[in-house]
Amino acid sequence: MPLTDTTVRNIKPAAKPQKLFDGNGLFLFVTPSGTKSWRLKYRIQGREKLLTLGVYPQLSLKEARERCAEAKKQLDGGIDPSAEKKLKAKSGQASLEAVAREWHGKQVPTWSVRHAEDVMERLEKNIFPFLGKHQPNDITPPQLLAVLRRIEGRGAIEVAHRVRGICSQVFRYAVAVGLAERDPAADLVGALQTRAITPRAAITEPKAVGGLMRAIDGFTGTYIVKSALQLAALTFCRPGEVRAAEWAEFDFEENLWRIPAAKMKMRRDHIVPLSTQALEILHELKKLTGEGRYLFPSIRTAERPISDVTLVAGLRRMGYEKHEMCAHGFRAMASTLLNELGYEADHIEKQLAHNPRDMVRGAYNRAEYLPERRKMMQEWSDYLNELKDKPVRAGQV
Repeated sequence: MPLTDTTVRNIKPAAKPQKLFDGNGLFLFVTPSGTKSWRLKYRIQGREKLLTLGVYPQLSLKEARERCAEAKKQLDGGIDPSAEKKLKAKSGQASLEAVAREWHGKQVPTWSVRHAEDVMERLEKNIFPFLGKHQPNDITPPQLLAVLRRIEGRGAIEVAHRVRGICSQVFRYAVAVGLAERDPAADLVGALQTRAITPRAAITEPKAVGGLMRAIDGFTGTYIVKSALQLAALTFCRPGEVRAAEWAEFDFEENLWRIPAAKMKMRRDHIVPLSTQALEILHELKKLTGEGRYLFPSIRTAERPISDVTLVAGLRRMGYEKHEMCAHGFRAMASTLLNELGYEADHIEKQLAHNPRDMVRGAYNRAEYLPERRKMMQEWSDYLNELKDKPVRAGQV
């Protein structure tokens, strides 16, 4: 039975790779990590071969069928589609650097200026000097690993992992536009040195949390930054999600914040129930920034949100050092205390927008727990108020 757009869009990853056949040898290949690619199985001169047509959603079902039809025409003429694709890639002389810069240019509108600069700097410093002139389809996993080993050699383990991830995105783009057959960076998962995980600084002791909430209430910086810190504490969303929040994402009839998948780390839509305290902050903020796009516009231009260092700067202004609290720390603060208070782990993890460790469980557990999370988020806000309002001895913050 032919595939439909709905089936392709909604298919979830499983523990093992999946193949969803559309007909004429065309099928959608879904990896356990969630990558979806269009592939064509065909025979030529008695041999069975496989051709990667592109990656979904960059290549839609309709476009995949069109490429399948083109490949079939080539076969009817005695031409091997795989060989023809490689020949076109060679003749196009598209270097890895050219492809990477094209990919980067398409991502920039959705990134912060700093992140865009960081990504390009990592490519220019670590990849382009060694592989930049090579064509993407000619680069093998061992070649890429040798370059990543150079980064490891200078002790920059975290950078090596990040560069591998960037390269993987570039190669997937190359596959999508027909300049590569596969992503060699994907084969290097687990090949690099293990990253040393350093917990982010967070305040989790209830009395100290009360002091933090009082400090935010007394924040002497801009009202916009103060509101962003308050919303970060009440919603415990990621700092990037908070600072880039847009008024169009807020449903004041249902009292929900709907964050689109494109903004989420896990690339899935996320729903945040809003407590009465959060709504009060939002209604006041709307008087100030409601005519624009962003809740927290930059002081330089309303066309961009506050930078990714603004919340950190706000914490430092209140006297919290790097080892005490970071902008991401609001998430650890909420997770720790809500678990200690006895809330269901699944409800907390869903609110944190974490993917379940068990991929099969993640594929089939589609419950949003929205009623339970509404209750939890209101009680979390009430709890923060209780901590904030507890009597303070003289000399305490």
